[in-house]
Order: sequence, then structure tokens, then C-alpha cells
Amino acid sequence: MFITHLRVTTRSYTTYTSTKPSKYGQPLLASHPHLFKQNDLTPGIPSGEYKRRRKTLMNSLPDNSAVISIAAPVKYMSSSVLSIASHLNTNTQSLLDIFYKYRQASDFWYLTGFEESDAAVVLEKDSSPQGYKMTLFASGKDPAKEKWDGARTSLSSAKSLFGVDSALPITDFRSQLKSLSSMYSNIYVDLPPSHSSSSRRNPKSIFKYFSSPARAEYDSVLESISSSRRQPLAPELASLRAVKSEAEQKVMHAAATISGRAHAKTMRFTRPGMTESALAAHFEYICALSGSQRPAYVPVVASGANALIIHYTANNHLIEDGELVLVDAGCEYNGYASDITRTYPSSGIFSEPQKDLYTAVLTAQKQMITLCHEGSSMSLYDLHRESSSLLRRELNQIGFNLGMEGDLERVLYPHFLSHPIGIDLHESTNFDRTSTLKAGNVITVEPGIYVPPTANFPKHYHNLGIRIEDEVLTGKHHPTVLSASAPKEIADIEGACQGLLGFEPY
Repeated sequence: MFITHLRVTTRSYTTYTSTKPSKYGQPLLASHPHLFKQNDLTPGIPSGEYKRRRKTLMNSLPDNSAVISIAAPVKYMSSSVLSIASHLNTNTQSLLDIFYKYRQASDFWYLTGFEESDAAVVLEKDSSPQGYKMTLFASGKDPAKEKWDGARTSLSSAKSLFGVDSALPITDFRSQLKSLSSMYSNIYVDLPPSHSSSSRRNPKSIFKYFSSPARAEYDSVLESISSSRRQPLAPELASLRAVKSEAEQKVMHAAATISGRAHAKTMRFTRPGMTESALAAHFEYICALSGSQRPAYVPVVASGANALIIHYTANNHLIEDGELVLVDAGCEYNGYASDITRTYPSSGIFSEPQKDLYTAVLTAQKQMITLCHEGSSMSLYDLHRESSSLLRRELNQIGFNLGMEGDLERVLYPHFLSHPIGIDLHESTNFDRTSTLKAGNVITVEPGIYVPPTANFPKHYHNLGIRIEDEVLTGKHHPTVLSASAPKEIADIEGACQGLLGFEPY
């Protein structure tokens, strides 16, 4: 059977051999050849890289250790019961739950590449050449459910495709976990977050993340693992995820390029009188056309004084002539997030005050990017302190009168300069902001200035909010800006808005 795939960048068509419907619970080379290169387990990431991740993790742990990682649950918007008895002449009722688009738990995906829910993985450290034994627990084939929800990967296919030693039904997980609890001195596992503060402290809440009817049977299992033997897994994975491989760097560059071009096309699309939500929709549309699977986060499209709200996501005002528009938006592509902010004039031309303030922020941002390499011996905290000094200097040169009293940090620049990015938008809460940058880190650099209408700041800058954010890959001796496809020089922004750089809105 043949499918036709549209290559958006060239508007040409390429024909691939494929089979529908898929036999697997996620895209794989056999079912989605247009997304994969040979040896990829997930698009852009070879199967060997997943093996190296697991081996590196297990080598870093003490002897007599095991790792447990759990797939993300399916999350639901709402549910309703619809009788289908009239159609089937039975008394059967079907529960139609309205679910959100599924996204796998980041650490679980990092270790396995497996994208189905109701799954878990156990890694047991041993003396084998690979350093561990891997057992994947999954739902396997279920024709009745697959009729409604699509294919699931069979356990035999999961074993061969995902490089596991054993692939077992998820219903076996409880008994296996009980065995582990008595076999190992160190069991690395993270408890899923819960909406309830009380259950967040309760280890048995981990089993609420399975949809199996038997999940209540799991309640006491983790409680049998003493707290002295139960160790958090996330900090161990954080150090691995912080340094991106060459394959990850390429995927992240692709994600940032998709988002950067969407920023340029959204500048061209913008007109006074449009709604902020129209720009948000346009940005997401361009990203989706280019292969993005989802937005990396809820976009900020803040016109005028709305830009003074750092996380403005209502996106429901009209864009007026002469205003600046701050767009903080990025897509997720093949498992990796992008994060870019651009600020540009709705009318296509900066006013002189807008230009002066924008130049001050841009000058500081570009200077900070030059420091994003291992040789600078800078930490994220060091970079932030330096950005504050640079912004104070730049603002004073254009008429601000900032001393050391704190107006800059408390009012004009209240957020942190940078955060790590990768599979998650904010890559791991376990990242140490005091550690010096290493080659392979990917971070954002995003200084911003937000001027409230108060008398202690020059009036012609009142209600201007400007943030400029790029993704930067740190190297040994120099940085690489992954998001360079998004215009940020004043001439380039005005050219993009006016269609002078060849960017069309679609």
C-alpha cells in the first residue's frame, strides 16, 4: 500500500511504501517510513542511543540497584455515558471519555522510547556486558480496545523493537515489583505527582497512574520498600539529560528552526485589528504544517501593555496600530521542546522609543549569548547577574536613572535569564543553577524589560514590554544559537513584518 507525504518546505510530494492501519502503538520505521531514518527507534534518535542512556545510568548507580520508571497516564477533559443498546440490541453501555492528546512521561521516554500508556520498565543492575537486565511491562494486543483506540504493540514486537530482555503483561507488574522489593538494596523510583497534597506523600499513589482495573491491588507494594532503600530517580537522570547528544542536538535544532520560521511567518501575518488568539493559532498552524506534534507550551501573544504580564496566556485582546507584540511560543518536535520569544511592531515599523528600548535588550542578550560556552566557566546564576548589570547599563544610556535600589530586579526585569531545555520545556527541576555550563547543555537566554506607567521611569517607555529569547547550545569554546531562523535584528524584524525577507505568512 502507498501513502503520499507532503514535504512542506519544498511543496513537493514523495511516495513511500507503508501499511495502514499500523500494527504498532506508535510510529516506527516499518509503519511510518517518512518520519524515520534507518536504525532510528524514535524519529532522529537511534535505538543504540537509548541503550547507551540506560547503560550510562546503570553504571552510575551502586551495585545491587534497580530502577523503576512508569509511563504517563491518559488524562481526561471530561466523560459521559452513552447508551449504544439501541444500535447493538444489547444492554451494553459505553463510557466515552474525552481525553487529551497523549504525551509520554519524559524520563520513561528518555530511557525506553516507548510511547504507550499503561506501561512500566524495570532495569536491574548486573554483571552482563550491557550492565543491566531490562523488563518492559505493557498492555500488549487487545483487539476489542484497539477497535476503538488504535493499535497496541504486541509484547513480542516490543521485545524485538525496543531492545528489552523480557516483555511482560502489565498485569504481571505487581508480582515482579514485590520480588524486587526484597532483592535490591537500592531501588530508584519516582512517585508520580498528584493533585492531592496528601496522596503526593503516599507512595501507593503511583498505581493510580495505571488504568488497569486491578490497580487497587498494587497499593501496598511500594509501602513494603523501606524508605532507606527507596531512592529518587529524577536526580540521577537529570545529569544525563542535561548534556545533549549529537542526535538530540539535531532534533532540537530542527524544532527551533520550525518555531523560528513560524515566528517570522507570524510577523508577516500580523495586522492591527487582529486578535491575539489569531496569531497564536497561526503560529501553531505553521508549526504543525512543518511536522510539529504539539505546542511545547501555551503560547504568550501579548500586545501593548499585556506584555507587562510575564505569563500572559489569555490571548484575547485586539492588536492595535503602533503597539508592540510579544510572542513567546515554541513547538515540540519528535519529543523535544523549543522556546523562542520575539517582540515586534504590529504596524511593521518600530517607533523611536520602541527601537531604543528594543536595542537595549538586544545588546544585552547578544552579549550574554557570547558567554554561553564551557570555557567561560559561568553558571546560570553567574549569567543572570551579568545580564542584570548589562541591562542596567543599557537602560541608563537611554534615559533611565537606575541605581542599586532594586527597581531593575523587582520591577523592570523580574524573571530569571535562563533555564535548561530539552525533552521538557524546563528541563528537570534537578538542574543545578550554580554549576558551570558544560558543552552539550542547551539553555535559553531571555532578558526582558517591562516598563510600568510610573513616574520614576521615562514616560515614552511606559507600557512597553520587550523580551528576546533564543535557544543556545553551549560548546567547548563558543555557543551555537539553535533558534537563529527567528529574525531579531531590527532591520530583519521590520523586513519580516513587511515581507521584504521573502517570508510569506503561510
